[in-house]
Amino acid sequence: MKICHIITRMIVGGAQENTLYTILGHLQKGHEVTLITGPSPGREGELLQNVDFPPFETIVLPSLVRELDPLNDIKAYFTLKKLLRERKFDVVHTHSSKAGVIGRVAARKAGIPVVVHTVHGQAFHPYEKGWRNTIYKESERFAARYCDKIFAVAQAMIDQCVDASIAPAEKYMVVYSGMDTSAFAHATRDLNLRQKLEIPPNARVIATLARLFPMKGYEYAIPAAAKLIADYPDTHVLIIGDGPMRDELDKQIAALNLTGHFHFAGLVPPAQVHEFLAQADLLWHLSLREGLPRSVVQALATGIPAIGYRLDGTPEVVIDGETGFCVAPESIDEVVAATQKLWNAPTLAREMGKNGQKLVLERFDWRRMADILEKEYLEATYKNRKFG
Repeated sequence: MKICHIITRMIVGGAQENTLYTILGHLQKGHEVTLITGPSPGREGELLQNVDFPPFETIVLPSLVRELDPLNDIKAYFTLKKLLRERKFDVVHTHSSKAGVIGRVAARKAGIPVVVHTVHGQAFHPYEKGWRNTIYKESERFAARYCDKIFAVAQAMIDQCVDASIAPAEKYMVVYSGMDTSAFAHATRDLNLRQKLEIPPNARVIATLARLFPMKGYEYAIPAAAKLIADYPDTHVLIIGDGPMRDELDKQIAALNLTGHFHFAGLVPPAQVHEFLAQADLLWHLSLREGLPRSVVQALATGIPAIGYRLDGTPEVVIDGETGFCVAPESIDEVVAATQKLWNAPTLAREMGKNGQKLVLERFDWRRMADILEKEYLEATYKNRKFG
């Protein structure tokens, strides 16, 4: 098949890694794959600079930008429609909200036989402005009419879309986001890496793995860590990732006189993330907006438990009391209390880590994801030829 993926940007992030592993799986099956993406500026990094994959065509479309921008959005639509019509792809698979809306409509208007979309996380959510949520929902309802199927990385995403009348439930399907789970399962503690990060050898380490960006949970992680360190001074926090909030976080940490307890790994290439997670005893994922948190799956695959907020797809992997603790959104005190339970019961923490590892190793393997999507492409192609 000739397959085209369209995504707004290829920063270092979960939706982007998902897309890249899908591409790898289909390249290995002998399909011809093209990636169309918008520009990826800023401190969040460019994912395509950090991978060693077989060659595939990548087209950067300057007008495909993340922000609402009517002029660029219209330009992106017409450019995409012309390109897709000329290239005659068998399948167009869109990712993320902006590329998903523009790309689905352009692909269908260009006569692409199979058009599918993946929901990695909702553009609309309880913490967004009402008028923006209205625009996002109406856009998603409109775009849903222009595709054959919509995949979602968590059942929670499907439930939210159906509740918002985006599309009927039968149009959706859960396909868990794939990753190299074996690398995480075999990762080990590395005292040299700990020393490089300036983490004391016997410190208890909480990791965060998310872009340094609003709503990714750092506004809760820092005060929670401050409360915890007051009672457990051997607690340290390893922040894996980069982004526009870095300078602001440095100032907040310094104001609390906790600079020595926080360790910034910076932007870590995806192929090395497992090495850093293996230095931690626990993951905090306190984001207020997620599909299904990839960082939690990676932590569980490494064998460490996680604490996350009870929203979106997080409870599907942070199974409360089994693989970690799910606590009330925005609650700092509950995060601290849950962490204290694990610090006081290391045997429980190890058991939760083992439970989590068992849960995710097979379910989130990237090859399984790519195989499922290939099967769905082929079935949609057959159906459209038979009834189209």
